[in-house]
Amino acid sequence: MRLMPISTARPGMRLAKKIFSEEGLVLLAENVELDARMIRRLTDCGISYIYIKDPRLEDTVIPDIVSEDTMRNALKEIRQSFRQMMDRPNGRRGVTYPYISKSYYNMMNMVIDDLTAHEDAMIMLMNLNSVDHYLYQHSLNVCVYTTLLGIAEGYSRDELRVLGMGAALHDIGKSKIPADVLKKPGKLSNDEYELMKLHAEIGYRMLKDEPNMPLLVAHCAFQHHERLDGSGYPRGISGNEIHDYAKWIGLVDSYDAMTTKRIYRAAMLPHQAIELMYAGSGTLYEQRMVQQFRDKVAIYPIGLTVQMNSGESGVVVDINSACPHRPIIRVLEEGGSVVPSPYEVDLSKQLSTMIVGVNNEIIEAV
Repeated sequence: MRLMPISTARPGMRLAKKIFSEEGLVLLAENVELDARMIRRLTDCGISYIYIKDPRLEDTVIPDIVSEDTMRNALKEIRQSFRQMMDRPNGRRGVTYPYISKSYYNMMNMVIDDLTAHEDAMIMLMNLNSVDHYLYQHSLNVCVYTTLLGIAEGYSRDELRVLGMGAALHDIGKSKIPADVLKKPGKLSNDEYELMKLHAEIGYRMLKDEPNMPLLVAHCAFQHHERLDGSGYPRGISGNEIHDYAKWIGLVDSYDAMTTKRIYRAAMLPHQAIELMYAGSGTLYEQRMVQQFRDKVAIYPIGLTVQMNSGESGVVVDINSACPHRPIIRVLEEGGSVVPSPYEVDLSKQLSTMIVGVNNEIIEAV
């Protein structure tokens, strides 16, 4: 299978991975033949990339870092909890409003079990096969990516649960931001931006008194937009004043926002987002954390079409976990001509060969 921009999809192509609806139901099944109406609908739903079947890549496997069951259950939990918290009158709590801590503990156990079952799991793009509300899908992505980084850091299971809950709920305050501001297709005005920035403090206040919810989860919501050099918000704290959990969440939050299609801009690919993360290394983000993040990200995801300085082009078919920016490529073309017998190039062994383009767009090598 290969990963391709929805803009290049054509009628007659067949899906290689299912597309899920907002409620976790299968919207389009694997192997379905796309027509013009389906492609338009996927585009309108915010899908940027899709997996397409290619007979030359039948043996290519795209690993899911969490199972479909975990994804559906977690999205359902996040969706329900955000809506429950949204409906609570400000300043009031009572037995009529269900507490969310127990269900989040259960959700995090499922996520941690899935991630720890795959020692070499890499951060893969997760928002490709779901048309769920951006806020819910983003919250799940940040939860999964951050938990995976926590595992790499050697955090205990209890620590991972708190970190993951903080990541899943970091944007809960946005449930109280007016929809016309939250979903505005253009640039926010100064007043709208100041209103949007309130979501960090709102989230903290929503979570800090939640029964059985660790206070650190609330602080993750409060601090995830703080930055190393003090340029963040809401308090402008810096350095060690920011909890490490919030630093991880802030880093991942930025990455997922960049790699997700928004109303006002297209999605970046991982290698583009990582370059921007490095630009903020040492000022916005801890340099060590950026490096750890890069080492766990599949910069060139499996299925992606790439061009090399050798004149060869092909599709990423595997990731070298020790060197993720040097994947294994199945060459399909040489000098623009289709090769009769595709062959593989391991960039971790052929160091003079570099990726210079993605989807026929020239890039600087990462």
